[in-house]
Amino acid sequence: MATENVNQGLWSRAQRASVERVHIRLESLVVLLVLSAVMAILSPFFLSLSNFLNILLATSTIGVLAIAATYVIGGGGLDLSLGSVMGLSGVVGAFVAVNLGAPSLLGVVACILAGAIAGWINGQIITRAYVPAFIVTLGMLGIARGLALVISGGRVIYGLPDMLLYLGQGRPWGIPMPVIIFVATAVVAHCVLAYTRFGRHTLALGDSESAARAAGIRVDRQRRTLYTLSGALAGLAGLLFMARINSGDPTAGLNYELTAITAAIIGGTNLFGGRASILGTMIGALIMGVLQNGLNLLAVQSYYQQMAIGAVLILAVFIDQYQVRKESRV
Repeated sequence: MATENVNQGLWSRAQRASVERVHIRLESLVVLLVLSAVMAILSPFFLSLSNFLNILLATSTIGVLAIAATYVIGGGGLDLSLGSVMGLSGVVGAFVAVNLGAPSLLGVVACILAGAIAGWINGQIITRAYVPAFIVTLGMLGIARGLALVISGGRVIYGLPDMLLYLGQGRPWGIPMPVIIFVATAVVAHCVLAYTRFGRHTLALGDSESAARAAGIRVDRQRRTLYTLSGALAGLAGLLFMARINSGDPTAGLNYELTAITAAIIGGTNLFGGRASILGTMIGALIMGVLQNGLNLLAVQSYYQQMAIGAVLILAVFIDQYQVRKESRV
């Protein structure tokens, strides 16, 4: 009887969350509109079509990483290795396509597979060795970055084949190819999170691990799958970045995990799990893209930009926890 009550409570919360995930947090949309209006006033170039496409292009890489962060955080985890795994994946793909002379398709597979393997290793250590996710992914951050430098010999790998370049520089219908891939990825990720058993299990795990176990969810397998998926998405982000800059750069993705996590939380993902929204994450990624683009147009130095991103992260978590406390009092 107790187990049945746990199951009913868990699934009722999951069903309510399914409805909420379809909507975008109003505060995030307001922030995006206000930020865009401020940047338009401060810079006459902000509202140009070319700058709008530049924002979307820059947002595509961060956006894919933010989707990865949304899944992991929504499931009650944390992945600090996203940026480094992205850099490693780009180097592996470039090494396979350029140094080994393999077909472009193998380079694409190598990027995503390298990220997925790194994520799988994270998941295995977290679930089988019981090491906290913070420590495991922080360690993977250093391992992936170091491995990228070893594979590339500390140098940037140039000269990608045309097919790979098209993934980063092609513009079908005038739209940058990375933007199309990002939107397609977001649509699939939203449908999976909002309307499938995997999505319900993910948020149930983030809401309460003990209740998820009582409901019959295979918690360890779900968590390993989440980290593998996170790594694969980081590999996709590495592919897009590599193809866009026409090189495998071992330093790519530096501090990108901070921006991705910030975008996810701004979009309504609860830092402690149980609530997540891919649509909200897209808005959060656009906020970060507009912020960075606007600061670049205003010639703000890069280290001030890092300070701004850190401040936005703290503010986003504060607002999220304020909303949680407010809802609990109702």
